[in-house]
Amino acid sequence: MATSKFINPAVAEIFAAYGPMPREKLLLLRELILQTANATKGVGQLNEALRWQQPSYLTSESGSGSTIRIDAVRGNPQNYAMYFNCNTTLVEDFKQLYPKLFKFEGNRAIIFDVAHKLPEAALRHCISLALTYHLRKQPQANRHK
Repeated sequence: MATSKFINPAVAEIFAAYGPMPREKLLLLRELILQTANATKGVGQLNEALRWQQPSYLTSESGSGSTIRIDAVRGNPQNYAMYFNCNTTLVEDFKQLYPKLFKFEGNRAIIFDVAHKLPEAALRHCISLALTYHLRKQPQANRHK
């Protein structure tokens, strides 16, 4: 999978600072997020920025979704994670959809092991749900205005 060019140099610096294995896996998560955003109706261009010193993906253009952050898990070099706003129902939704496929941390993250292959189809689904969270939460009557 080709790596998309970094627009934000601060984000590129964060990726460069990771060790080789988490960097490879986090770059894969980044590509999945960017590709899924591109393929998901209503999302628009993502803004790649740093939030809490973590690479973060915001639907600034459309306001369609909730921010997704990715990072290595501090203190555990075998793990890396995709973080979601804990004030949303996203992780609970993912637990309902994929209870045995993913390892979760509370209501804020999906945790991955560097030794395991990512379940890309299910993960793309979760990313799509996050990137369209606000669209799906709008009352039906307001969607067509």
